[in-house]
Amino acid sequence: MISIGNFDGVHRGHQKMIQTLVQHARDRQLPAMVFTFDPHPIHLLRPEYAPPELMGIEDRAAILEQLGVDCVIAWPTSHDLLELSPQDFFQQILCDQLNAQGLVEGPNFYFGKDRAGDVNLLQTLCEQAGMFFKVVEPSMCEARMISSSEIRKAIQAGEVDQAAEMLGRLYQIRGTVSHGEARGRGLGFPTANLSGVQTLLPGEGVYSGFAIVGGNRYPAAINLGGNPTFQNSESKVEVHLIGFSGEIYDQDLQVEFLQKLRDIQTFADVETLKSQLAIDIESAKKQATQWKGLE
Repeated sequence: MISIGNFDGVHRGHQKMIQTLVQHARDRQLPAMVFTFDPHPIHLLRPEYAPPELMGIEDRAAILEQLGVDCVIAWPTSHDLLELSPQDFFQQILCDQLNAQGLVEGPNFYFGKDRAGDVNLLQTLCEQAGMFFKVVEPSMCEARMISSSEIRKAIQAGEVDQAAEMLGRLYQIRGTVSHGEARGRGLGFPTANLSGVQTLLPGEGVYSGFAIVGGNRYPAAINLGGNPTFQNSESKVEVHLIGFSGEIYDQDLQVEFLQKLRDIQTFADVETLKSQLAIDIESAKKQATQWKGLE
C-alpha cells in the first residue's frame, strides 16, 4: 500500500493521509510505503521557483516512520522520470518496480509529465489494474486548507504559532553553533550563533521557543535578523539558551519556535537595548514554562 507525495513538514493533513494508509495496509497485511521524490521535481523543472523546505528528507522519514510507515522510498528525481506520461509512470514505477497493491492520496495529487494525471485518472488506472484506491479529504485549520505552502506563508510572516497548529508540532530548524562577535556576551546575554540552516527561516523578529543541544531542552529567546542598534544589517540566527551555561561551539543545535515576541528594532542606546533584552528573555521564559503542547 503506497502514498506518493512530497510530504514536506509532514503536517496534519499528511498525518491524516498516513493514518489512512497505515490502517488499510494493516487490514490487508501489506507494508505501508511512502514514495517521495528527492529532490522535489521543481528543482529540475523550475529551480528559480523552488521554495525552501520545511524539513529535510531524513527528518521527514523519521516522522513518517513514527506514524507507522514501514518504508520510505526517496526516488532520485531525473528528467527521464519527469518525462513519463501518467500512464507510463503508473505502469513502470508503481506496478513494475514497486508491485503496488493499493494507493492512498489526497484530492490535489497530480502525476506524470506536466502534471497531466489527477486523482480521477489514478482511480481509473487503479480500477483497471484491480488495485485499491482511496482519496483522503484535506484537513482544515481556521477555515483554510492545511498545506505546505500555507505553512510556509505563516512562517515567513512570523506566525510560527499558526504554523505549529497546522503542523501538529512546533516548527523547528537545525544548524551548527558557530563563532560570532560575542556582542551578546558583552551585553550580559550570551547567544549561540546558528549557521548551516538548510530549511525555511521565519520572518525577522524576536521569538520565544526552545533550544535542544546535547539531548537537553532549554527555554530560548531567538533573534532573527540584523542588529540595527550597532549598524549591522547582516541577518543572523542568534539563540539565547535560558538557564544554560557552558560552551557549545561546533555542536548541533535544534530550535523550536513558540511565538513572535516583537519586530527587530533600533534602540537609542545600549542600556535601552539591554532593558528590552531582559524583557524579551523573561517573556520567552514565561511562555516556555506555560506551554502545555499542542492539542
